[in-house]
Amino acid sequence: MTFLKPVLKSILLTLLIAFTASLNAQTHSKNGMVVSSDKSSSAVGAAILKKGGNAIDAAIATAFSLAVTHPSAGNIGGGGFIVFMNSEGKTTTIDFREKAPLSATNDMYLDQEGKLIDGINHFSAKAIGVPGTVAGLFLAHEKYGKLPWKDLLQPAIDQAKNGFAFNWSLYNAANYFTKEGNTNPFMDSYFRNESGGVTQPDEIWKQTELAETLIRIRDKGRDGFYKGKTAKMIASFMKKNDGIITKKDLAKYEAIERQPIKGSYKGYDIYSMPPPSSGGVALVEMMNLMELADLKTMEFNSSEHLHLVAEAMRRAFADRAEHLGDPDFNLNIPLDKLTSKEFAKKRFQGIDMTRASVSDSTKYGRLYDGENTTHLSTMDKDGNAVSLTYTLEYSFGSQMGSKELGFIFNNEMGDFNPQPGITKSNGQIGTAPNLVEPEKRMLSSMTPTIVGKNGKPYLVIGSPGGRTIINTVFQTVLNVLEFEMPVNKAIEALKIHHQWLPDQIVYEKYLLSPDTKKSLEAKGHTLKERNNMGALMGITYDPEKKIFTGASDSSQPDSGAVGY
Repeated sequence: MTFLKPVLKSILLTLLIAFTASLNAQTHSKNGMVVSSDKSSSAVGAAILKKGGNAIDAAIATAFSLAVTHPSAGNIGGGGFIVFMNSEGKTTTIDFREKAPLSATNDMYLDQEGKLIDGINHFSAKAIGVPGTVAGLFLAHEKYGKLPWKDLLQPAIDQAKNGFAFNWSLYNAANYFTKEGNTNPFMDSYFRNESGGVTQPDEIWKQTELAETLIRIRDKGRDGFYKGKTAKMIASFMKKNDGIITKKDLAKYEAIERQPIKGSYKGYDIYSMPPPSSGGVALVEMMNLMELADLKTMEFNSSEHLHLVAEAMRRAFADRAEHLGDPDFNLNIPLDKLTSKEFAKKRFQGIDMTRASVSDSTKYGRLYDGENTTHLSTMDKDGNAVSLTYTLEYSFGSQMGSKELGFIFNNEMGDFNPQPGITKSNGQIGTAPNLVEPEKRMLSSMTPTIVGKNGKPYLVIGSPGGRTIINTVFQTVLNVLEFEMPVNKAIEALKIHHQWLPDQIVYEKYLLSPDTKKSLEAKGHTLKERNNMGALMGITYDPEKKIFTGASDSSQPDSGAVGY
């Protein structure tokens, strides 16, 4: 019987992989596609496309719907980024990252001895940044939308007001937040039904207060959130809970349109988010490095291949730590240098294919982020494409909110470097570009990306996952462009993560062979396992067959691609 155990284990693992693949079946369509973390929200976006809306309209409607159906990350209390490519290949981005309040300071999380107060920059009202989601979606609609604003809000209002079937993911969260001994009254009440009990799977869950907040946004646009009744209630909540956001902070918030980061890889054009996101810069830097390698001589996901990928990640994250932050506060970020082919050649020369480099917290790139975010991708029949990533930072953000408003606030202030000048081997960074300053946007890892082929959108991709976002998107883009994988296979393939500090490769459990792990360790790498990384949502378009193909990550059981 003993010798049968590894055989049975192998059979079970094969069945698990086959089952996972079945969950990740691709969806095809002739007229457009929406992929998000909740299939019912994807259906909302697809209905907008069918109604005559464009990719921007579908993305806005889907994002507001996710604020109802996927509250761990879908939001109106957080912020994020949009990358938009129109059917003619013109690309732009919208930055609606949260901002530090006017009264924020770079020592606001330190005690009298200058030490970081444990938890304050993640689990307190002082961790809440000025939300940007509503302003960003409103700006996107104002500049590039097609259907009336009210039409894009109404589906989310209906979902919140009339309710929708509570799913198992929400039920698991509800059990966590309502367990005995929980000291968070807002989250304890959040998942209750009208009789006061915990909402059960398939029971209709209504969010009346959120519906009222969404109605004000529907009727008054961005002013329905940043001014008037909603703003007054937000400011009142902050004052009662020792937060520092005021009505003035809300009234002053503006989303910004920025030029995308642009790179190329073997004839493809890559467009992604510029600072204050670090995603686009790191993605292009890593793709430039991979372009210099002879990948055809390496077996996919062999130790040689993964070693090279990890070394590219190490260098990009070291440069991220040293240089990147809010461009409105850091006027000399060397974007052209970091994303240039010449810079990649210098970096590539320092890679030893037989040995791991050493991450040195005193030298940054000269030697060589909360994880619950959500992503959605849309394309319409005219060939317009949107890649949208937005977040609350941690799962359910700060886990704070006003019952009168019905939504959860972010804890994005934790993405600032909390302690000036202190960089540690555990990953805490203290460099100046990302220190707290009033009205500054905190550095992000979100990497909404569109790849163009012959001047038209070809791949629309993005993911949640904190700092792992950059690397999961990078590997998925590489899988599609270099290894010609279908989008669903590219999403499901093994992902690894190296972020310079801590100096380790994190890998997805069950997907890395023991022999490859040993070979990487022999090269000097330290490895650490986790269940999965990211939750990618992708679309590819075949211009010859005129077919949209959408796929969502099987690690998100409620996600889905919906076409029409």
